[in-house]
Amino acid sequence: MAQHWQEILPIDRYIVGADGLLHEYDRKVLTLLYQPLIGSTCLSLYMTLWAELEENRLWSESSTHHLLMNLMGMNLKDIYEARLKLEGIGLVKTYVKTANDERSFIYELHPPLNPEQFFSDGMLNIYLFRKIGQNHFARLKRFFSDQQKPKESEFQDVTKAFQDVFASATFGSMQSLQNVSGELRAEDDEQFIGRHEQKGIQIGVDTFDFGLLMAGLNESLVPKKALTKKVKDVISNLSFLYNINPIEMKNLILDAITPANEIDVEDLRKAARNWYQFENNEQYPSLVDRTQPPKYRIQVDEPKTKEELLVRSLETTSPVKVFKDASHGIEPSDTELKIIEDVLFKKKLLPGVVNVLIQYVLLKADSKFTKNYVEQIASHWARKEIKTVKEAMDLARSEHSKYLSWNEEKKTRKTSNKRPIRTELLPDWFDKEPKKETEESSKENNPDIEAKKREIEAMLKAIDD
Repeated sequence: MAQHWQEILPIDRYIVGADGLLHEYDRKVLTLLYQPLIGSTCLSLYMTLWAELEENRLWSESSTHHLLMNLMGMNLKDIYEARLKLEGIGLVKTYVKTANDERSFIYELHPPLNPEQFFSDGMLNIYLFRKIGQNHFARLKRFFSDQQKPKESEFQDVTKAFQDVFASATFGSMQSLQNVSGELRAEDDEQFIGRHEQKGIQIGVDTFDFGLLMAGLNESLVPKKALTKKVKDVISNLSFLYNINPIEMKNLILDAITPANEIDVEDLRKAARNWYQFENNEQYPSLVDRTQPPKYRIQVDEPKTKEELLVRSLETTSPVKVFKDASHGIEPSDTELKIIEDVLFKKKLLPGVVNVLIQYVLLKADSKFTKNYVEQIASHWARKEIKTVKEAMDLARSEHSKYLSWNEEKKTRKTSNKRPIRTELLPDWFDKEPKKETEESSKENNPDIEAKKREIEAMLKAIDD
């Protein structure tokens, strides 16, 4: 991820636009439904940008980001991070133009989903349920609901049709309008003020391996035409939401096939939800940051040392990317992804802390990422309330002997209690200073090794004689 100073500067100018009128009711939706997912900083940025729009207008005047920083009392880094979250959840679209070494932005505000769209979204409603719990979720549903209208069968519809109320003008009175078709349209550089309904979150279909899915479905005699665009969109969202691979998705689709060889979208959603809860002890997935939240990033200034550069990298990279890099470019398996997910969701470790854990375990344990060992260290860090990359590094250094013993206990249970002699492979950040131990001191600390060496030399000499 690019750093904020590469993307935005205080002197850069911006204007605020709106993709249609924003209504007062949108504030309640944003505050009660979106804020639990994106946080108060994101909500504050959206409301501040909205406030720059005059009432019933679509465009604001031009401002600098320095003014925005003063209005919000925030640094530009936090504003940039909040903007990215607003973009990700579909509330803001950002456009940039660079001319004559000057950069300007358009922040186009999009309305939130209406309550009916939100509660039937299939993603945002699941994340909200997990975030606030069943009781508060039910309370919000009641808040955004009202009684249904009385049954139409009990009433008679007496509404008049348009033609029953109005009559059209005669041909003679229409002659003056023959050449005014251009007058009926908005000017070329203008647009009518209106309202565009927001669409739900949609994960790109290119993030899911539909080729592998189709190979499995062909074996099960499911026709290709069953995978309509709507079904593919739902599959992409469910795959992201519940981390479902193509093989498992095939089994869920088979449970949602109708007698007409079509895929029932609601049955598929229900099957995916049931599968996830079964695999995760009746829990729902959480919406988490892909990278370390700005609040817990310590490397704010430009990195100057190798360790500062590494801290910055671990704070701005996703755990899956760190795992892949530490595994020499090999993608993590489904089992390994599940372990990472459990550490993030169940142990509630932050992404940057998980990155340190991934590096430490993979390099120390000879590229073995075993569930029990990872969770044992993760539980220790969770109890210590480790929040930053630096804290995780320091704890890994200080507790290295303990973690090594945890790993060796499993290896020595079926063998003797003899201490293994091995060279530990550790992350670059593990040793702050080069080792100062001399060869002589090493010998003094390891008399058994020297004695064994002399014994082997004596045996070799006897053989030669």
